[in-house]
Amino acid sequence: MANILILKGFRALSEPIRLEILELLKSQELCVCELSNLLNIRQSKLSFHLKTLKDAGLLRSRQEGKWIYYSLNLSQLVDLEQYLAEYRRFNVVLPVRSN
Repeated sequence: MANILILKGFRALSEPIRLEILELLKSQELCVCELSNLLNIRQSKLSFHLKTLKDAGLLRSRQEGKWIYYSLNLSQLVDLEQYLAEYRRFNVVLPVRSN
């Protein structure tokens, strides 16, 4: 059975807004207020999505004063990529089985 973080990771990526969050965090870490402004969503709704991504191991956070900054957890993204890479071996065209 797949690792629970792998399952949580794919589930977390199923929401378009969460993919947008990852896109914004590709180049830099951002605080909740910056993400909220860039995505034009309420902080309460954003916090729910950030928690989901963090629980799936896809984000890291750090607190600086009253601000919480988020960044990508690249090692977990690599784990998801490697999990999918296992299926590339099935990309080979196999001969049709005869009855």
